[in-house]
Amino acid sequence: MNKSVIISARVDPQLKQDSEKILKGLGLSTTQAITLYLKQITLRKGLPFAVAIPNSITAKTIESAIAGVDLTQAESVDALFTDLGI
Repeated sequence: MNKSVIISARVDPQLKQDSEKILKGLGLSTTQAITLYLKQITLRKGLPFAVAIPNSITAKTIESAIAGVDLTQAESVDALFTDLGI
C-alpha cells in the first residue's frame, strides 16, 4: 500500500515521549501504532476500546487507587485469590 497521506497532531510532549518508550518496548514506531489504531477502527467500525465516564463508585475507587489508599498487596496471584476467598 502506498503511504501518501500525512497526519499531523499536536500532543503533550511528555505524553509523546512516554508513549514512544512503551511503543519501542513493543517493537513499534509511533507511525506503526497509529496505523494499527486506524486499522482497528475500520475493522471494528468504531473505537477499539470502550469509552465511558465511570460511575461515582468507580471514580472514587480509581481516585483511591491513584492516591494509594486501601490497596491490598499479596505475595502471589494464588495468595491474592486465597485472601479474597476465591
